[in-house]
Amino acid sequence: MRRALRWLPVLAVLIGMAGIGGGPVQAASTTTGTAGANTSATADIKDRLLAIPGMSFLEEKPVDGYRYFVLEYEQPVDHRNPYKDTFKQRLTVLHKGTDRPTVFHTSGYNVSTNPSRSEPTRIVDGNQVSMEYRFFTPSRPDPADWSKLDIWQAASDQHRLFTALKRVYGENWLATGGSKGGMTATYYRRFYPHDMDGTVAYVAPNDVVNDEDSAYDRFFETVSTKECRDALIAIQREALVRREEMTDRYAKWAAENGATFETTGSLDKAYESVVLDLVWAFWQYSSEADCADVPKADAATDALYEFVDAVSGFSFYTDQGLAPYTPYYYQAGTELGAPTLEYAHLDGLLRYPGYFTPRAYVPRGIPMKWKNGVMRDVDRWVQHHSERMLFVYGQNDPWGAEPFRLGKGARDSYVFTAPGANHGAGIAGLTEDQKAKATAEVLEWAGVAPAAVREGEAQAEPLAKADRELDKRDVRRELRP
Repeated sequence: MRRALRWLPVLAVLIGMAGIGGGPVQAASTTTGTAGANTSATADIKDRLLAIPGMSFLEEKPVDGYRYFVLEYEQPVDHRNPYKDTFKQRLTVLHKGTDRPTVFHTSGYNVSTNPSRSEPTRIVDGNQVSMEYRFFTPSRPDPADWSKLDIWQAASDQHRLFTALKRVYGENWLATGGSKGGMTATYYRRFYPHDMDGTVAYVAPNDVVNDEDSAYDRFFETVSTKECRDALIAIQREALVRREEMTDRYAKWAAENGATFETTGSLDKAYESVVLDLVWAFWQYSSEADCADVPKADAATDALYEFVDAVSGFSFYTDQGLAPYTPYYYQAGTELGAPTLEYAHLDGLLRYPGYFTPRAYVPRGIPMKWKNGVMRDVDRWVQHHSERMLFVYGQNDPWGAEPFRLGKGARDSYVFTAPGANHGAGIAGLTEDQKAKATAEVLEWAGVAPAAVREGEAQAEPLAKADRELDKRDVRRELRP
């Protein structure tokens, strides 16, 4: 464990005097060294970034039209006690120019070290800072005090990094992310509402009351067509009816690939998790057009196995598949919540009812305790205090069954739903009028809206051309019910 940084000023104002329900406190960043501030604006961008106290260089990769850096930034393990232990948090910078707006992108998981560009970054033709979420390796304190993994600490990571980088990137900033990244962008805005000039949160679940999940059951009763719903249910049941044949194949695959099942407790429990995942995973990643590929219930066992593997993934509930996602399951079981379905159509076929919860996928040596009221606090803030926030959902995405909603206190904020879209929904998939409105708002928040757009004389369009490689969406797996 790295000890507290020597450059922390004696009179630094501590971040984090307010907790859940106490209201956010905007405090001075601990990154108050003078090196970054005194570096000439004409210096090379790499030199300016590395002049920031606590910033270190990992690599630079070539990208047409940009500079791309993989960096590390030293953060306190506990922002309420920043003089104590620290850890290195990985981040990337896609640099366009210091005269352009900057998009602060979070996935809520590991950061990819391959260059990519979020939709808002393309819309505003700006820079992009992408940050790895704390406790996802390698951005994990050693030893890991899991009690320091919560949404306030993560928001404070963002606040501290933003405060440091604002000296270099002085134009407007937007926060964005998809799925858990959309949740992360929202939580950041709740605790530090004055950092960002706007927030674009994609497909962000909002599980306000963890024990009340009937909205998800209603979603699966109405999504798409009855024929497609019935076909998926039939396959899910058949996978449990043929459990022995299917697990024989699963065991053979596990032996050949060195897969183990200590976290779940057994291959059979992992298998049941994969099957329970099936319908949810189908709608999260597939479209109505894929209904034609759902096998018949009397399909050969090999065909059934291949379909379940393609949709749910037999590798995911192994120790090796779960390990990278331990921080997510920990948060789902302590603050974020996780949806629970009734599964009435599987009565008599489940061997482990009630097992499919976040606790089942976190190693037993890591303690977990549920914190009441955390999500309710965020929901209340979004409804009554949000400003310049845009939420985008997919019509056929199960995670959108419990979305963020806006109340009378929200200002200049919107919730849009892309027709027929799944967990990869974006502004580009909205109806034409909503797409134009969302794009115009993002440009306005970033401070780069063309005059014709601001005056309503032209329809808003992204300022940067599409790039097939840079604009790929990275939609991560999350715990289904």
